[in-house]
Amino acid sequence: MSELRVALAGDDGTVRDAVEAAGGAVVPSDEADALVTFGERALVDAALAGPAAPLFPVAGGEGRHSVPKPELAAALDALADGDVRRESHPALSVRVGGDETARALLDASLMTSEPARISEYSVHAAGEEVDRFRSDGVVVATPAGSAGYARAAGGPVLAPGTGLGLVPVSPFATNAETRVFDGDVTLVVERDESDVSLVADDRVVGSVPAATPVEVAADGAVELLRVPGVGTSR
Repeated sequence: MSELRVALAGDDGTVRDAVEAAGGAVVPSDEADALVTFGERALVDAALAGPAAPLFPVAGGEGRHSVPKPELAAALDALADGDVRRESHPALSVRVGGDETARALLDASLMTSEPARISEYSVHAAGEEVDRFRSDGVVVATPAGSAGYARAAGGPVLAPGTGLGLVPVSPFATNAETRVFDGDVTLVVERDESDVSLVADDRVVGSVPAATPVEVAADGAVELLRVPGVGTSR
């Protein structure tokens, strides 16, 4: 086992204690072999900040990209031994009316602001409309985010490198389709019975007017370290 040298983000003392118990050291990020993030918000913030070291997520949400807290000690041993896989995950850029409005690591969604109100959305890819539906909202997820809200809404869990998942949220029609895109996707609010909000990684960014294109695109990537067999997509 080699010396474990990691930086920390979002830690409440849990990871530091585990690192020291494993004989490792907490160092500045520019000296670390990995940046261990604790919690989903710390993972998102670190990823979008352009980290100097690959990220090792702990308790970072649903999916195999993150180590569950109860498996932290074993995962740190694997990290020290080099028994990890490096995976590249895309970040998202969201442009509303041509202006970059938000970035996200896990997902971006359009959601009707008031309960029991639905809106009509159209979906465009490669210059043509590919779908249209009425629903409470629509979510576009990266592979890292596909096991979270998108899956709860009925979408698939995506492997790294497979594209972006699009899932209608509580669609009015029972035959609404989930889709996977290997390129950019554009959403348009065609009809709204209430205000529609843009949400990026659980943060409300602002309102989206009807007939305004919302382009969601893979933009840059972040390197995540994953321990084989650790983490779930339940």
